[in-house]
Amino acid sequence: MLTASNTSSSTVWQGVSTWHPYVMGNEIDPVRAQSALAVIKQHPGMVLFLTTPALLVVGVVWLLTGSAAWAGLLLVALVLGGGAALYAGMKRR
Repeated sequence: MLTASNTSSSTVWQGVSTWHPYVMGNEIDPVRAQSALAVIKQHPGMVLFLTTPALLVVGVVWLLTGSAAWAGLLLVALVLGGGAALYAGMKRR
């Protein structure tokens, strides 16, 4: 229970550290995961719009290098980089 007190700042918010949404962020919420999949299934155009810049970069690299291997390597690097950024963002919370 949150209690307010005039004694010190450390006792002003007793109980805040017992539950916080950032603590719960380390677990995968099945409801949110299902909701995200439902959005992807219902709005594939929006997903395509969001991924277009990365797909264009991969296409340009493929055309400039003439090799699908470099484009594939870039795609893997983009996916891993995005995953690492998401993971780092969740750890900071």
